[in-house]
Amino acid sequence: MKMGALYMRLSGKTAAFTDSVIRRMTRVSQEYGAINLSQGFLDFDPPAEILRRLAEVALSGPHQYSLTWGAKNFRDALAEKQSKLMGREIDPDGEVTVTCGSTEAMMAAMMAVADPGDGVIVFSPFYENYGADAILSGAEPIYVPLRPPSFGFDPDELEAAFKRRPKALILCNPSNPSGKVFTRGELSVIADLAEKYDSFVITDEVYEHIVYEPGKHVYIASLPGMFGRTLSCGSLSKTYSITGWRLGYVIAPEWMTETIRKVHDFLTVGAAAPLQEAAVAGLRMGEGYYRGLLEMYTGKRDLFLRGLDDIGIGYVKPEGAYYVLLDVSPLGYGSDVELCLDLAEKVGVGAVPGSSFFREGVSHLIRLHFAKKDGTLREALDRLGGIWKLAR
Repeated sequence: MKMGALYMRLSGKTAAFTDSVIRRMTRVSQEYGAINLSQGFLDFDPPAEILRRLAEVALSGPHQYSLTWGAKNFRDALAEKQSKLMGREIDPDGEVTVTCGSTEAMMAAMMAVADPGDGVIVFSPFYENYGADAILSGAEPIYVPLRPPSFGFDPDELEAAFKRRPKALILCNPSNPSGKVFTRGELSVIADLAEKYDSFVITDEVYEHIVYEPGKHVYIASLPGMFGRTLSCGSLSKTYSITGWRLGYVIAPEWMTETIRKVHDFLTVGAAAPLQEAAVAGLRMGEGYYRGLLEMYTGKRDLFLRGLDDIGIGYVKPEGAYYVLLDVSPLGYGSDVELCLDLAEKVGVGAVPGSSFFREGVSHLIRLHFAKKDGTLREALDRLGGIWKLAR
């Protein structure tokens, strides 16, 4: 058989995919020695409590498989923590599935609810995995725009999407890449439409603890009647600075969880047992830790935005998470991808082209993140001061 014929037999699902633009820009940053403000991994350590427990686990174990859907003590600690936040008692045995990061959590949730041909609503801009998750599940993404600068949605446009009878809506709150935090009123509109058209809501809430004053994170699953139709996905990566540990979860009613666990089992079998054991120390930390986390990120946001003000470049002020969208239209580039390549090579800062997050034609935005040591941020800002030399 000729190689060309073999190529034609590959799955057509991935024909429109590229590699991850975010991860690609990490490689570009490494190539040029740029400060990587593209991919959202951190350059500071996890809490000491977690590291001490990890050292103990390295010697004592466990080192074999945990229960497929998560070690018992990990699920207990996670359910206790999330019950306080979500305003209801989460059953660790029937309503929690531990996954290999929130990436797998979102994929397992999607595959648990979507059949080939189903529609899935995706707000634009969106984290790049969401469209791919829908397509890999055989579903059709239905894109609804979030309009800057507030990144709010038009209720009529959203209802028009719901009238297509989607199986689910994907909700990232706080949002990557815009830093949008959905208000209780906005969430109520989504909830009412999900109930009216009998749809699921799949949430990505990995930045739940990074919401800046005066904002407040509201779990859509906590709204009246919504726990029964919501698959709440989360992660420990950003909350405890352990992005490489790949520990995520899905919280959902037991009848959904049974199916989520089937999908999870065949996707990955289970998350790393020793890392679950060590991470319990983080899940058991008190409220003071989360207040300190928010104070830390508030300081980093303020430092970074002041620096951007000094440089004189426009941006959208994030309400949550640790990303900021810069308006680079004054630089005169027709391609944000080309700009990001030049930014890495000639200025020494890695960024993500905004076009990778938008369904609409957008070429004037780039995404940077500020989840770095203050010294790293200051160095990045010093380099960004040279961005105007790229102007055409």
